[in-house]
Amino acid sequence: ILKSPGAGVKKAMMLIGGALLSGLVHFLSQYIGFENWNLGAAIGMPEYMNGIWYVSLLTVGVAYIAGKGGLFFIIGGFVCYWILAPLLSTFGYLPDPATLEASMPTYLRETLFRPVGIGMLIGGALMGIVLALPLIVSAVKSMQMSSKIKASISMDEMPIKLLYFAVAGAGILLLVIAINSTQEMGYFRGIIMAVLGTLWIWIAGVILAEAIGRTNWSPLSGMTLIAVTIFIIISSGLGDSAAIISSVMVGAAACVAMAQATDLMMDLKTGYLVGAIPREQQKGQFLATWLGPIVIMSLIYVLHEAYGLGSERLPAPQGQALASMITGILGGDVPLAKYLAGTGLGALLSATGVGGLGIIVGLGFYLPFNIVLTYTIGTLLRLFTNWKYGQRWSDEVGVPIAAGLIVGEALIGVGFALYYIFAGF
Repeated sequence: ILKSPGAGVKKAMMLIGGALLSGLVHFLSQYIGFENWNLGAAIGMPEYMNGIWYVSLLTVGVAYIAGKGGLFFIIGGFVCYWILAPLLSTFGYLPDPATLEASMPTYLRETLFRPVGIGMLIGGALMGIVLALPLIVSAVKSMQMSSKIKASISMDEMPIKLLYFAVAGAGILLLVIAINSTQEMGYFRGIIMAVLGTLWIWIAGVILAEAIGRTNWSPLSGMTLIAVTIFIIISSGLGDSAAIISSVMVGAAACVAMAQATDLMMDLKTGYLVGAIPREQQKGQFLATWLGPIVIMSLIYVLHEAYGLGSERLPAPQGQALASMITGILGGDVPLAKYLAGTGLGALLSATGVGGLGIIVGLGFYLPFNIVLTYTIGTLLRLFTNWKYGQRWSDEVGVPIAAGLIVGEALIGVGFALYYIFAGF
């Protein structure tokens, strides 16, 4: 988006045209309430195959820019609903839809595909870390050596010592949060929670950075759910109330830390395209981090005063997912077998040598299928234009238009959000 207007008036006009089209589509879909198109029901597709398309040109634009990197992500989603779901139905493993509180696709995602997908993300990341460990060690050593001799690479990156201080600081901060979250929390449990929390932030950061780097989508909520699960297990025995408070407090801190991995990855990708210096980008991250909580907490307060969190106008699906997961864990209902099965599958896929395969396919299991279907359009368009018109045409024409599709829908989304805020006063 930053590069397209600066490359000439022609590309800028393409971006503006894409933005106008995307903005108009998103405005109409929001205004008339047509956010999802149930094409599957219109053509008689079984409900479990989930033929609902997300009406979003932004998703198409994101997929086009990601290109073939998102192909395995799409495959993961289609395997779930167009292969596994029909097989489960054929062999009689699906429940009677009349007995379900939610729709069949929602039931499949929440009880089967999402837990397996989270496991695949973890397994794929762990295997990727094992395979890349020699490279990681070599890279850290290179940064240490370059900082000593003041090589050019050390001038482009923040000091390597800052990483060590950050790891230690994260552990201390999580320990302070854990101990002060509830009176029942002792130093022993607090230290375990801090150490495992810091370790999980690193592992989840690898998952999140690779997922958003390859597909532009991030499974942050799933990684947070796993973090809270770990913390609840550690704090079990303190009483339900103390366990919930401590795990959610430390989990929120870990979530914010993990979110920085996705944010920095997007910034570094953008910086590489426009020729920015990583060191200056990282400085900007540190200098502006304090601003986010102030803005977001203020916005949440205003929205809550206007509509109430969890209401029909302001639903909180991630909060509801977290609440149901905590209730399930405290009640002994943890889908451990699905997590482990997904972990093994993700590790096997990543061990094939295809970069991040377990994570990318697992993301297709994890995310709603309506997003995957719409994402498919952008990916296929990119593959088609590369084949028909060549890579240069895709870069010179397709990417500016796709960037416009992202800008237009995003701006209209901000406009609707502002309208809802001010309408509440």
